[in-house]
Amino acid sequence: MRGPNQRKKTRKQTLVSDTHEIELLNSWIESQKPSSGSNPLSIPPPPDRSPVGRISDGNYSAYAGCRLFSQLPISKKTKDGLGKKYKVMSEIQRASLPHSLCGRDVLGAAKTGSGKTLAFVIPVIEKLYRERWGPEDGVGSVIISPTKELAGQIFEEVNIVGKYHSLSAGLLIGGRKDVDAEKECVNSLNILVCTPGRLLQHMDETLNFDCSQLQVLVLDEADRILDQGFRVALDAIISQLPKRRQTLLFSATQSKSVKDLARLSLKDPEYINVHAESTTATPERLRQIAMEVPLDQKLSMLWSFIRTHLHSKIIVFLSTCKQVKFVYEAFKKLRPGIPLMCLHGKMKQEVRMAVYMQFCEKTSVLFSTDVASRGLDFPAVDWVVQVDCPDDIAAYIHRVGRTARFSSEGKSVLFLEPSEIKMLTKLQGAEPKIPIHLRKADAKKTEKISGLLSSLLVKYPNLQQLAKRAFITYLKSLHKKSDKEVFDLPKLPIEEYGASLGLPMTPRIRFISKKKGKEEEPMETTMHIENGLDDSSEILQRTKQKKDKPKQEAEEDVFVPKETSLEVEGNGASVLGTRILKKKKLKINVHRPVGSRVKYDDEGNVIPPLAALGDTESRDDVLQPEKVKERYKKLRQEMDLRDKEDKVLLRQRLREKRTKEKMKLKRWREEEQDEEDASDQDEEAKSNVTKRSKIYFNNDSDDDKQDQEAKDMGPIPDSVSVTEQEALALKLLSSMHS
Repeated sequence: MRGPNQRKKTRKQTLVSDTHEIELLNSWIESQKPSSGSNPLSIPPPPDRSPVGRISDGNYSAYAGCRLFSQLPISKKTKDGLGKKYKVMSEIQRASLPHSLCGRDVLGAAKTGSGKTLAFVIPVIEKLYRERWGPEDGVGSVIISPTKELAGQIFEEVNIVGKYHSLSAGLLIGGRKDVDAEKECVNSLNILVCTPGRLLQHMDETLNFDCSQLQVLVLDEADRILDQGFRVALDAIISQLPKRRQTLLFSATQSKSVKDLARLSLKDPEYINVHAESTTATPERLRQIAMEVPLDQKLSMLWSFIRTHLHSKIIVFLSTCKQVKFVYEAFKKLRPGIPLMCLHGKMKQEVRMAVYMQFCEKTSVLFSTDVASRGLDFPAVDWVVQVDCPDDIAAYIHRVGRTARFSSEGKSVLFLEPSEIKMLTKLQGAEPKIPIHLRKADAKKTEKISGLLSSLLVKYPNLQQLAKRAFITYLKSLHKKSDKEVFDLPKLPIEEYGASLGLPMTPRIRFISKKKGKEEEPMETTMHIENGLDDSSEILQRTKQKKDKPKQEAEEDVFVPKETSLEVEGNGASVLGTRILKKKKLKINVHRPVGSRVKYDDEGNVIPPLAALGDTESRDDVLQPEKVKERYKKLRQEMDLRDKEDKVLLRQRLREKRTKEKMKLKRWREEEQDEEDASDQDEEAKSNVTKRSKIYFNNDSDDDKQDQEAKDMGPIPDSVSVTEQEALALKLLSSMHS
């Protein structure tokens, strides 16, 4: 065992060794710094056996253009962390690391799966190591990711590369319950890997949270973080960070917007797009297919595809969380013969991480939203299936980037509804190009499952609710798309799509949109229902056009099956249909004819309704108006009398209420006065002043008169003030002179 002295000596030797290495690295970086604006990929690489570091004549070897991590000016601890797993650099790493290691701001753009994570993890660790960063220095670097899964993946890379460093790192993501534990230790962490919302929460809530000494800010998937969804959170975060810092931005589709870059306070950033001259925007080993599939046949096509690829690892992209849940639950009950998983934003963080780890380990099918489309490194993915059309070209590139990563091969297939074929034209016309080819689906090999889904929905009522929500959320997502050329909602076969999900009836959906200018109001249908003794039920329909409505009133687009609310029989009579679409528009006609009332006497004879007011002696059924008026007059007099009694009773109640309030206020004031008197008595008892019961002002000339007046005025306590005593004395003197 080593004693305290030996351990102290070892630590001292390590400190001296680190100090010497840091000086060497700083000298190496400064002496061989690449020119600003240069592309290290265009520099001829040094020979593989060339000396690394200091050369015998005192110079340092060039690191711009090198291919191996061992040839970079990075610490031995970082090289040990890279180990045997990472030896040869990728293109984005070769192009960006020479610039980022010398402290420059970098905007890195490269295809998906090209190793962008290491391109910013290594500069972060090396920067803090050369600055001799420790726990007492606080937060030195912040790495922001748009999704929790990607943040977790980055955190793992930080732990691998920084394994032998003394730096501390923390993962701050939403959906975790240990917020209080994070608040206690977040100030002592050196590297924070986080999502924007969680970081902003700590900035607002954590006591003494300080980022004033921040050295490096990293935005992974920068184009996603800079868009509208994170704009407010990112602006709030940037406002609390120092402007003197190094900023690194990496993404597969990098933003060049001047406004976005100005928000980050970048200083002469190096824009590096290693695949700018590439002929394709997607990985070269990726084979891409598009298939024209009607909307109501997409699930059948997906089922048939999975059944024919039972030994492949597949990622299936859908538009909404409800779609993912429904398809996952339905296919799981149908049992395709391969393990199924699902991943979406509504799941708890622990479950999402568990699904991510399981999918990485075994062959299965993962149903997911776009939450898994960015940055996540799923090993050995064979197929990417896009059941729903992506929002734009960038979303397509990120989706297919889950396969064919690094030097591996992959395949992708995109299902396009006939009205969405324009997306294929846009993909083929993109710059750089996307080599996607249209293939026709083999209808003979497609196994229709709409009947199986219908039986499942009958057997499992909860699954039917999921199907309804999937139907509604999918159409809502299309309604919100900005590209109406591709996503033309009125052209979709909505009824057939509902039937393909197994729904017995098409759910009703209303999308409300405001339109400029005058717009035609919908026709309002008013139903008239007339009932009588001898007449059969009749239903009349009246339509009228609303006028004088505000111009900005919302218009309802109702996407439901067209069903008539009225059907005409052969004899011309109108009857109610089985389903009325606009229940809110149904009204009762207030001008309908009044029905007749039938009244019977004791013998069963029919008498008029008001015969009780007639002359019962003469048995005259004719109504007498005089008696009716007399009865109304009598009732009116009784009503007036009751009104007067009610008014008197109301005044009496109000009087009693006011009396109670006054008594309550009086008691409260008495209690308050008693408390004040008690406090005065306590203060008086505490004072050591001699108590005198009476004070008299006497005069020898008229003793009797003064004595009598003094007795009449009563005793004067000691607590009388000087002013009151003077006033009393003046009063006595004036009375004496008078």
